[in-house]
Amino acid sequence: MSEPTLDPADWSALGAIFHAAVDDGLAHLQDALDAPVWLAPPEAAKAALHEPLPQAPTPVAEVYESFKANVLPYGVGNVRPGFFGWVHGAGTAEGVLGDLMAAFMNCNVGGRAHMANELEHVVVGWCKEITGLPASASGLLTSGTSMATIIALAAARTAHADGDIGRDGMAVAGRGMVAYGSTEAHSCLAKAFDLLGFGRAALRPVPVNAAREMDCDALEAMIAADRAAGLKPFCVAATVGTVNTGAIDDLARIADICEREGLWFHVDAAFGIGALFSEAHRAKAVPMARAASIAFDFHKWFQVPYDAGIVLVRDAKAHYATFAGRKEYLATSERGLAAGEPWFCDYGPELSRTFRALKVWFTLKSHGLDGIAAIVNKNIAQAAYLAGRVAAEAPRLELLAPTSLNIVCFRYIGPGDAAAVNRLNKDIVADLQEAGIAAPSTTTLNGLTAIRVCLVNHRTRRQDLDAFLAGVLELGARRVAAAA
Repeated sequence: MSEPTLDPADWSALGAIFHAAVDDGLAHLQDALDAPVWLAPPEAAKAALHEPLPQAPTPVAEVYESFKANVLPYGVGNVRPGFFGWVHGAGTAEGVLGDLMAAFMNCNVGGRAHMANELEHVVVGWCKEITGLPASASGLLTSGTSMATIIALAAARTAHADGDIGRDGMAVAGRGMVAYGSTEAHSCLAKAFDLLGFGRAALRPVPVNAAREMDCDALEAMIAADRAAGLKPFCVAATVGTVNTGAIDDLARIADICEREGLWFHVDAAFGIGALFSEAHRAKAVPMARAASIAFDFHKWFQVPYDAGIVLVRDAKAHYATFAGRKEYLATSERGLAAGEPWFCDYGPELSRTFRALKVWFTLKSHGLDGIAAIVNKNIAQAAYLAGRVAAEAPRLELLAPTSLNIVCFRYIGPGDAAAVNRLNKDIVADLQEAGIAAPSTTTLNGLTAIRVCLVNHRTRRQDLDAFLAGVLELGARRVAAAA
């Protein structure tokens, strides 16, 4: 009597489907330059997927055809050159190859002695070299900067708590702990404070200056006021590349403040890590080497397919102390598969971890830092070009913030009050997306709705920016005329 397995009865037939899928995937990337940026998923495609839970098997050829017809054409659009609204990298074919082979290997990179763990150590080492952190620092690949921020702040909590925070909790060991981030800091910072038990009120919002960078004078005054109130400041989270405008906080001065006050200095460089590769911005980004922890993404300016981020922690002992604690069934050995210390599960909340390092390794090996730096500098130059084009279209268009790094925020000037102009700009963005011309996003700056362009896409060309701007002007004029 044969025993059941999930392996195919005909490997060659399955291989033919794999080959077709690879061809379709590569064509999807090759055709990215000419396809609409975004296609709204049709109701028929949604309906085709919403079926009862399958009990009996479906031939994989049919499963693949359903995917090809109903899923593949309707992604978020970030592989297209006109996608520049949110901070999504476009990915690379080489990174896809790494992701595919990682799935074939099906490794759990929580620990043990195998090459997936070894390769993650290699990638972590490269990132310490990129950022300037010492070789003694620890690191962990994550789903992205949001998870990396939680891990970094958990380590900061361990290092600064009054006692054993893991055993006794916030009410005993973490009472009165407060930290600081600018009003432009990413929302993942507040979420981390919520999840770690500090409460969002423990994250003090520091005002920003005219350049939308953290106001360091205000920071110092807030720290002093909290100490005087009997609270315990423990961390400052600075940003390299704010999501709204691309601003870079004054890392050198913040590092000085943290050193003088005995605070943990965390740097969110989710996409702004690319500033290290720009001659014009490198000096402002280099002081992140003084940080106690750094979080950034590979799936943004490094162009690695989603998802892949990293956290680096200078104090490896505090990092380990925060998450280590294995049961007897996870005991290590000096030899055999249970060897391979250190295990990555001791540096984060997850025991089951995917082999993210392989697609990072494929991308960095295939293109080198020189290739990544070339894209960073192209995108920065494109932002300056677009800002110049916007300024030249006054009074129809108006820049709403200084163009810092790779982000341009502007609006179309129409008739009516501020609320009417805000609605107009939101409509223009939606019109652009639905027409497949471009995919910018919106944000709000000083109460005004901005059309926001963030350039981290390696496929974007100046002609895509020209087409986008022409679309803004045409669609804006059309809406103004229709409302007259």
